Amino acid sequence: MPDYSQIPFQELLDALLNVDKRFHPRYLYRLSDLTSEDLNRLEAIWFEVPLWRRQALMEDIEELGESDFVLSYEAVGRLAVKDADAKVRLLGVRTLWDLEEPELIPIYSDLLMNDPSPEVRAAAATGLGKFTYLGEIEGLPQKTLKKVEDLLLTVINGKDAPKVRCRALEALGFSSREEVVPLIQAAYASGNKEWIASALFAIGRSANEKWTDQVVPMLQNKVPSIRAEAARAAGELEIKSVRQELFDLLEDDNEDVRAAAIWSLSQIGGEGVRDRLEEMQQTTQDAEEEDYLEAALDNLSFNEEVDLFTLYELDKDLEVGELTDLDDGMIEGDDFEGNDEDDEA
Repeated sequence: MPDYSQIPFQELLDALLNVDKRFHPRYLYRLSDLTSEDLNRLEAIWFEVPLWRRQALMEDIEELGESDFVLSYEAVGRLAVKDADAKVRLLGVRTLWDLEEPELIPIYSDLLMNDPSPEVRAAAATGLGKFTYLGEIEGLPQKTLKKVEDLLLTVINGKDAPKVRCRALEALGFSSREEVVPLIQAAYASGNKEWIASALFAIGRSANEKWTDQVVPMLQNKVPSIRAEAARAAGELEIKSVRQELFDLLEDDNEDVRAAAIWSLSQIGGEGVRDRLEEMQQTTQDAEEEDYLEAALDNLSFNEEVDLFTLYELDKDLEVGELTDLDDGMIEGDDFEGNDEDDEA
């Protein structure tokens, strides 16, 4: 692959401003991992670039960043979220979604509370979901986590657009705050398809099997978005009892539902899953679906290896425990029933 970092940055800036000539894709690679000096130079001419080109640039950056994880467009994303255009700001937020830097929390928080576009506010709420997860696994100070959760709770209980409040609920799916469960229950029981889908999304993030009875019936819902979120939640919670229902959803008319079923089966695994996914990969005529199935099969292999390793470690621990107990004289064949003093206690 060519070393695009050697492209003079002034050449890239000139290309951005030259509206009579196509912006060559090689410059997209040059925009990755910008130095502070290059970022300052880009920021100086940013609003001289026509709006249509700024929008197209951010669309291309989002697409390329999703397909090549080596590239980093954090600097451009931080610049884009300050744009005057809502679409550019939205694409800027999406560019930053995968980052785990706490410095983004104030940016997302400000956009969530103050941006005039509901789409941007909703995207900012989604971005904060990353930090509720990090907080739950102690990757953030608890004080910071509480601030994020408090803000999201304020939005859910407020009067913002439904899409913003739904994304805030989804962002809280990772949270163990006691206020979250009643909010999920209320959304689930609302009768509103958007709220139900968001409730299922949050359930999938909860890692709590107590929601199984809410997930299973929604796999047959007539609304595709609800079926898709139920399928995803079933995979995240590893509900093995719905394997056949997920097999059935592989034939669903809706592409999102099929994709959710594929991935969830790769998470749950079990009898027939590998054969079915391999059969689909061999027969599909869609290149993107073929790649997706390959990723799902890789995920299935990974999960199978994790399961085998877990079983191995468990067996090893049991063996060690049994030997230790025997050495200590604690277990003597059929006599392991406790003594009278223990029974009285």
